[in-house]
Amino acid sequence: MRSFRGADCDTDHYVVIAKVRKRLAVGKQAAQNFDRQRFNLRKLNEPELREQYQIEVTKRFAALENLNDDEDVNRTWVNIKQNIQTSAKESLGLDEFKQNKPWFDEECLGFLDQRKRAKIQWIQDPSQNNVDNLNNVRREVSRHFKNKKKAYLRAKIEELETNSKIQNIRDLYRGISDFKKGYQPRYNIVKGEKSDLVVNSHSILARWRNFFSQLFNVHGVKMLGRQKYTQQNH
Repeated sequence: MRSFRGADCDTDHYVVIAKVRKRLAVGKQAAQNFDRQRFNLRKLNEPELREQYQIEVTKRFAALENLNDDEDVNRTWVNIKQNIQTSAKESLGLDEFKQNKPWFDEECLGFLDQRKRAKIQWIQDPSQNNVDNLNNVRREVSRHFKNKKKAYLRAKIEELETNSKIQNIRDLYRGISDFKKGYQPRYNIVKGEKSDLVVNSHSILARWRNFFSQLFNVHGVKMLGRQKYTQQNH
């Protein structure tokens, strides 16, 4: 166990971190983020763009009508898929990936540093002036955080209302789901060879590499088979 006095939560306590051994249970697989193109399907709500997309698809599918019946099914499917994707890319365009910007930004970090300096000054010199200064800074920082979070929530609610009005159902349900789930911390931890917890990204990759090399050790299986075959013959 170790205490970290640098972490400031505006309390009289200090953060204590302990290393523990635990057994990791197998959880549900999270949805994988594939490197694929996402088309701007919201443009299909506009009649002109929807008609343009239909024309593009019809032109490209007209070339597939002259295919022979002996054509490979897999190759035909690849042609159909490419025609649909090309038509959607030219007429609809790609959907821009939106990153969620949290309300806690650089300005909030500046307020935290200000509160931390006031607290250190009070610890070094617990005079009445430093006590009053610390209380004033605490109230100012708390007021700023509340206003910042209220503005963030207000903007999110307005975004949900806009998506509901324009019938953008996908983003609407995604926004509602984010509100219902709340904050979800992300864990990137694997179990090491000595039952320890590995958190470094490079160490995690090395651990998975060693694990799969042992799991799919084809050369080791072949050598073991040769040894058994030699012993049986002798």
